[in-house]
Amino acid sequence: MRKELDLDLLDKTLKSVEKHVDYADIRVNESDNTVIVMKDGKIQEIRSGSDQGICLRVLKHGAWGFSYTNQLNRLDNLIESALKLANSLSSDVELAPAEIRTDKVRSNARIKLSDVPLEDKKLAMTEVEQAANLEKVVSTTVNYVDTEGTTYFLNSEGSSIQMEENRVALFLNAVAASENGIQFGHKSTGGAKGFEVIEKEDLELMGRTAANKAIRLLDANLPPSGRFPIIMDSELTGVFIHEALGHASEADLILQNDSILKGKIGAQIGSPLVTIIDDASMDAFGYYAYDAEGVKVSKNVLVDEGKLVSLLSSRETAAKLNIQSSGNARSGIGDQPIVRMSNTYLKPGKMNFDELVEDIKNGIYLKGSRGGQVDTGKGVFQFNAAESFMIENGEVTDPLRDVSLSGNILEILQKVDAVGSDFHMGVGFCGKAGQTAPVGDGGPHTRVSQATVGGAQ
Repeated sequence: MRKELDLDLLDKTLKSVEKHVDYADIRVNESDNTVIVMKDGKIQEIRSGSDQGICLRVLKHGAWGFSYTNQLNRLDNLIESALKLANSLSSDVELAPAEIRTDKVRSNARIKLSDVPLEDKKLAMTEVEQAANLEKVVSTTVNYVDTEGTTYFLNSEGSSIQMEENRVALFLNAVAASENGIQFGHKSTGGAKGFEVIEKEDLELMGRTAANKAIRLLDANLPPSGRFPIIMDSELTGVFIHEALGHASEADLILQNDSILKGKIGAQIGSPLVTIIDDASMDAFGYYAYDAEGVKVSKNVLVDEGKLVSLLSSRETAAKLNIQSSGNARSGIGDQPIVRMSNTYLKPGKMNFDELVEDIKNGIYLKGSRGGQVDTGKGVFQFNAAESFMIENGEVTDPLRDVSLSGNILEILQKVDAVGSDFHMGVGFCGKAGQTAPVGDGGPHTRVSQATVGGAQ
């Protein structure tokens, strides 16, 4: 078991440095982590261990100094390194004001991850893997990851925060093969809680769903190319919202002139059916209570009935834009905080799936994502759907494979003409500036009146 950190030691470290600078904060993360990889029913890798990291940031004459160590006995070196860096640089950084907080956030895990035997974790992997072993499935890969830890944050303004954090996820990839080639099916589950997330999941259904997706794709047709009405499922809706709108709303990209949303606060960027929210406080994979700068999080409406009303920001970027920090400064152990999403989603509407489909004479239903690319500066994107189906005369018909969706971000948002009443949040990790952060993204089924569809490259 990890012992509670000596907060007095951190406080002394902060006091010894704050008299030399304009601002300072210290962040410590201690965690126990497990990673298990299963390939074709056999365990390939088990990594289990503890991490500790201590980060010190100082701000002096508008310049940051940042240093990191994983050894508590090197705090003097940490201070010296941060001060030396700040003294050597020249910049104009200012911080937006933030409320001083003293808080201790307890874990919301019902079943502590550290109390679950390794064999139980492997048993869950085996259950999902065996369920995926249907006819024509030739290979499976199951990945299990969990982390249980505590983050401490103190700053020279008087904030002192302790957060217990948990996160667990299970990922399955199934590969099917026939004379037509090979295809893939993917499913995942997870949350920012304890092992109850895995226990409540129907693992057999998860395995069969991924396998059946791969098998269906073996006999699927190539898609038509052109402009069609489309329906995106909740997973693809979430990926689109995250990649196309979420990143574009990050204040650092706006300040770098690398966002289509620059200067558009108050503008109508989508249809009145489009309300987009980033909410770190919700029960989803990207949950956290305070960001890496000690800012308390809350629901942040980015787009309200089509109008851009807010951005994602840190204290530094908020000061440059003359706004309040949204609590979206995030970082891993040893990294400088940068602006990141948390749980980003499209707000559900009122229509059921049949109502979304019934008006479409010739369209395409796109499900899931196999990745893609976005240029936030130019406002264009291209995604590859995991699987798709034709929609003919109000009915979902033939399966399609290798379908791509491309276009202009703002045009697609404007052409959203119906939003489903269902809702689902996905589990994922987002990369930015060499850092990786756990995130959630999702929403309902979403209909777009016209979009460009073609064969994925």
